[in-house]
Amino acid sequence: QLQLVESGGGLVQPGGSLRLSCAASGRVFSSYSMGWYRQAPGKERDMVATISSTGRTNYGDAVKGRFTISRDNAKSTLYLQMNSLKPEDTAVYYCNAIVMSYNYWGQGTQVTVSS
Repeated sequence: QLQLVESGGGLVQPGGSLRLSCAASGRVFSSYSMGWYRQAPGKERDMVATISSTGRTNYGDAVKGRFTISRDNAKSTLYLQMNSLKPEDTAVYYCNAIVMSYNYWGQGTQVTVSS
C-alpha cells in the first residue's frame, strides 16, 4: 500500500508564501512520478505541478513563475513551494503519485489565501 500524507497548509495573506510537503511510504519513492493537484469548492480538481522520477517538472498555467515543485528522494518527500499567493489559490491541495499508470492520492491539505 502506498500512503501519501500532505502537510504545510494553512491561512496566508495574499502575496505570502507556504511550503507544502508530502511524505510517501510503502513504495520506492524514487521510482514514480508525483504531483500536486488542487480543488476548490464547486470546482474540478486541477493539476498544479508534476515531477517525474528523473526530476522533470511541469506546471499549470495558473501557477507558473510562482510555484516550484521538488522532491527529495532520500527523504521520500515531495514539496511545493508557493510564493506570491493569490486568493484564487485557495483550495485543498492533494499529493499524487503515479505508479504503473495508477493514481494514488493523499488526504489533502487546506490552503486559504485571504486578508
